[in-house]
Amino acid sequence: MMNEEVRTIMDSNPRTTSPSQNVGVLSIEMLTEGIHQLPVVENGELVGLVTVHDLWKRYENKSTIAEMTVAEVMNTNILRISPKDKIGTAAELFADKRFKSIPVVNRDNKLRGVITAFDIIKVAFKNEYTAPILYQEAFA
Repeated sequence: MMNEEVRTIMDSNPRTTSPSQNVGVLSIEMLTEGIHQLPVVENGELVGLVTVHDLWKRYENKSTIAEMTVAEVMNTNILRISPKDKIGTAAELFADKRFKSIPVVNRDNKLRGVITAFDIIKVAFKNEYTAPILYQEAFA
C-alpha cells in the first residue's frame, strides 16, 4: 500500500478558495463546515494555502479580518507533492512535519487533489480489516 501512488487515494475534487475571497465570509464557512485548511487556487494553479491557524493568528494579533482577502493571510511557502509520489512519502511527511493535508499538484503546479493523513489511515485500516470493527456506517 505504501508503494502505491498518491493519486489512488487522494481527493481529486477538493474544495478550494481564491486569493480574492473575503476572509470574514470564508472563516465563517470554514468554522461551520469544520474545514481546517483550504488550497488557494487561481486559474487552476496552486498559489497558497489558508488554514484556521492563519485566521487565529490574525484574530490573536487583534487584526480585523472582516475586510481582508485570502491573499493577505494565506501561506505561500507550502509543501506539495505530485500525483505519482508514493503514499509512503505522504505518510512520512505527515509523521515528520505534522501536516493535516498536502496539496497534490502536477509539474505545472496545477492542483490535482489533496491527500490527508486520514486518507492513509482509512486505506491502511481497510487493507487490514475487511469489515469495520465498531462503526460499520463510517466505512461504508
